[in-house]
Amino acid sequence: MSLTRVVLATGRSLDLTELQLSATYGGMLEGYPCKPINDIRIKGLLRACERAFPTAPVHLVPPPREHPDQFAGGFGPVEVLPPVACVGTFHSTPLDPAHDPVLYRSSLTVVWFQPAPQVPSDCDAENDLREIAWEELARDHELQKGPPGWRNPF
Repeated sequence: MSLTRVVLATGRSLDLTELQLSATYGGMLEGYPCKPINDIRIKGLLRACERAFPTAPVHLVPPPREHPDQFAGGFGPVEVLPPVACVGTFHSTPLDPAHDPVLYRSSLTVVWFQPAPQVPSDCDAENDLREIAWEELARDHELQKGPPGWRNPF
């Protein structure tokens, strides 16, 4: 069962089965939003996804980076990412036409940023999220074996 469905610009439907939202700058005690801090945050999210889902491909939707008209501090100019960091696991029909659609699904874990804490839905998802090159990035897996990264809790 999915949380929601997202329709890519290509028309492919994706089921969102897991979603984690966090404040982009949550827990930032000192400093200011800048390129080095943003790069650390993004790399941290990607590493966490790779550890949580070691057999699944992970993709970053490059976030927009705003540069408000403010002077530069010790780490360079102010650079702001959207306020909500998202990690989602998506599933769809198999990529390989030789795979039985009853036994196989394609999967991809995606990291993206958005302006509000909303669950993406249908065609209303962020445009960058809807432009994912699913056929190039996702990977097929057999349902009997569980999705990539799945670990039997028993």
